[in-house]
Amino acid sequence: MQQTNNFIVLNIREYLENDDGRLGEDKLLQFLSEFSCPLNKDVERFLKQQAIEFAKKHQAVTYLVLSLEDAELLGYFSITIKPLVVKAEPFSNTVKRKLGRFSEIDKGEQTYNLAAYLIAQLGKNFNDRAKGRITGKELLESAIRQVQSLQYQAGGMVAFVEAENNAKLLSFYENYGFKQFDTRQTVSKESEPHELVQLLRLV
Repeated sequence: MQQTNNFIVLNIREYLENDDGRLGEDKLLQFLSEFSCPLNKDVERFLKQQAIEFAKKHQAVTYLVLSLEDAELLGYFSITIKPLVVKAEPFSNTVKRKLGRFSEIDKGEQTYNLAAYLIAQLGKNFNDRAKGRITGKELLESAIRQVQSLQYQAGGMVAFVEAENNAKLLSFYENYGFKQFDTRQTVSKESEPHELVQLLRLV
């Protein structure tokens, strides 16, 4: 469990793997049902409909960010490990040297093949009790701290995100050290295919 002055970050597995009758999957579903993110329905749908199954299947782990004051759900993020192909071109020689330490280099294609921590979901709760109580900056910093904790235990050096091609959103990530390196097309049953911008940073 990660804790700061104002927030607690709780792995949802602590609900799912707990024998305490006050917890468990039913209680967790009830708790998650109060999350609202009208700005991004995909973020809301993932938490309510997929986060538990993803955790059970070890596909991704979701972390709930709770208020230390009253345990209100303020936001969440999900982390998984993904294979990644990174084009060398956008990066400085210093970053290239660091990437080269833990990746397979394809000199012909000028790419690095590696495993990286994907911050797969990141969302604030906009319900009446939670709205305005955490900033995007605080939520992202909590996710990065969790990645750094995983890195301390298991190694690795790269975190990445995939964001909508929106100037304000991309600027938000770039302000915290993320750099664009590629794009990809989504494949989803729930929504039309669209382009996502991929950004990474060293941790």
